[in-house]
Amino acid sequence: MQSSKENPELMSIKTRAFLKWAGGKFKLIDEIGKRLPQGERLVEPFVGAGSVFLNSNYKRYLLCDINQDLINLYQLLQSAPQQYIDEARKLFAPEHNQKQRYLDLRMQFNASQDPFERSLLFLYLNRHGYNGLCRYNKKGGFNVPFGSYKRPYFPEKELQTFAAKAHLAEFKCIAYQQAFAEVTSMDVVYCDPPYAPLSTTANFTSYASNGFTLDDQAVLARTARHCAAEKGVSVVISNHDTALTRELYHGASLDSIQVQRNISQKGSARSKVPEIIALYR
Repeated sequence: MQSSKENPELMSIKTRAFLKWAGGKFKLIDEIGKRLPQGERLVEPFVGAGSVFLNSNYKRYLLCDINQDLINLYQLLQSAPQQYIDEARKLFAPEHNQKQRYLDLRMQFNASQDPFERSLLFLYLNRHGYNGLCRYNKKGGFNVPFGSYKRPYFPEKELQTFAAKAHLAEFKCIAYQQAFAEVTSMDVVYCDPPYAPLSTTANFTSYASNGFTLDDQAVLARTARHCAAEKGVSVVISNHDTALTRELYHGASLDSIQVQRNISQKGSARSKVPEIIALYR
């Protein structure tokens, strides 16, 4: 395995994503980067907030997610970044940082069919909502409560940084299976799926509600293994380090690392949990 000094795909200065994102990979960039092989294009079937995209140096990217609001926002930053930034800035005025105003704008977001309006409000909700969560109800309505932050940060610099690099990427709202179907022999694949539960009995109903079940975990592992074998590419996957994931990723090179997770609002409840990085090649 190459060290970071040997791998030209790594970047020395870490760049933050403009979105707050549960399970974001900013803190793990160095560990992930060390395990990403060289290649022409990086394919991410679960792009999320895009920390790996922002902190790697491939010639091209295929960045996918099933969240249409997320992909629409990225495409706008690619095609009309300054217009988007100028309009988004207006929503970060003090008069919009109030609970009732937040609820009104959340309702406006849920009623809107306009991609530009939804993209503006998506960033607003992300920065003003509780803990940066992205959650929809069964009817597709965004339902994260107000975050009550003193002064929500408008990530102008981070938006500009993302927009400056977006010309290297193709953004697609597709499922991970479709993303894998587009992988070619010159690609490297990085997967950051919804994590498997630390225990298969603890909070399973809550875990399964995100739509990514244990069966999905197994299918993803099989798809990654077959893709690496049949197309001759490297596939890297992050997940919790459990007996289940170690079984699922059999045949891969496995590294375990300790990652700090905030499991409650109290700092004293912060703890480190083991995560696994699997490499099929």
